[in-house]
Amino acid sequence: MAYDVSNLPLNTLVGPLARADDLLARLDERVHKSPVRDGFLQRQHFADAASALWLDGELVDVEDLVLHDAHMDIRTPTHELTRAHAVLRARRRILLHPPEWALSRVGILALRGREGQGGRDGASPGRAGSEPDAATAAAGAEDDAGESLAEDSGQEEAFAKELAEIDAVLARSSRLLAGEKFAPRAADSLEVDTAGQGTTAREALPNNLGPLIRDLDWDEDQRLTDWLAVVDTLRGENMPAVLAAAIAWGAWQDIEPLQHQHWLGPLLVAALLRERGKVGSHLFCLNAGLRTVPRDQRKSPVRTTRLLAVLDGFAEAASAGLKELDRLALAKSQMERRLRNRRKNSSLPALIELVLARPVVSAGLIADELKISQRAALGLVAELAIREVTGRGRYRAWGIL
Repeated sequence: MAYDVSNLPLNTLVGPLARADDLLARLDERVHKSPVRDGFLQRQHFADAASALWLDGELVDVEDLVLHDAHMDIRTPTHELTRAHAVLRARRRILLHPPEWALSRVGILALRGREGQGGRDGASPGRAGSEPDAATAAAGAEDDAGESLAEDSGQEEAFAKELAEIDAVLARSSRLLAGEKFAPRAADSLEVDTAGQGTTAREALPNNLGPLIRDLDWDEDQRLTDWLAVVDTLRGENMPAVLAAAIAWGAWQDIEPLQHQHWLGPLLVAALLRERGKVGSHLFCLNAGLRTVPRDQRKSPVRTTRLLAVLDGFAEAASAGLKELDRLALAKSQMERRLRNRRKNSSLPALIELVLARPVVSAGLIADELKISQRAALGLVAELAIREVTGRGRYRAWGIL
């Protein structure tokens, strides 16, 4: 499938493009030099994850997302909350890697959750170029330690064999979830060679649940290849980074590479901005910007209307980011006034950083992060005088609004 990136109505796009380009540049410079940069980055992750689900028609409470991320859920997590947390983890993962990682083959497989699936050549692309895993590193360290542990070699081999069996089961499960078909199995076990270097799958269970959760005619790999071909074409064109990102977002909407991970598209578009050097200080929150654009413009059958919508989304998200930076800087200066005449080992500065990095905080979250009791956490909250945001008498949360 060839996606046309030519014949753009530049006379119509030049105004919104200039506005979005200017605001993104200003935001990137402000974030790079801001004293509240770390808190801003964490808050943007939560806001963009909630906005991604909002665009899909689902509502996720940011308070629930914060508590779920801290493993402190007060109720059973919903499917929507789990998906929002997947967006949150994907954003963090992209930001931790080099700018070109997300749009590489290794990065795409990792973000899709197919790291354990080998390529056509039998290699494991999800591990290419990465550091050795913990088991390999531990084995290497034991080999270099000398002959003092030689008597434990039998136990080590048995342990390595067990780890290899677990890795084999996890890899096969990942391939099954990805839609790969296997021949019917005669047994439920996998053969592992005695050296623990590889596995031989006899037969796997047939993928009977595939048609129930995915369209078998939907070739995700081919569609994703088509979209990446558009991205490669945009890399070769001499056009502004913001316009290239807008076209890439439009191509993702038209091609629809992934059935159940459509939220990955805006993250990859933000990664494209980061790769092109337009936004280098953070991962741009495109979902938060698209949330402000009317749906009939985002889903318009006219390509120019969709491009104008995404450019408006870029501008609105950048403008909101600038306001958020000002608000966090003001809140930090006000809270730091309460640090006067405090002892050097006070936990209040750490609480200020935590409040800046989370949209809401609870007593349990504060106690867990600062390694103090919940009673001490309540005392610090009272000293800091931050707002209670739930209006409840129990299971309360605080934040700067």
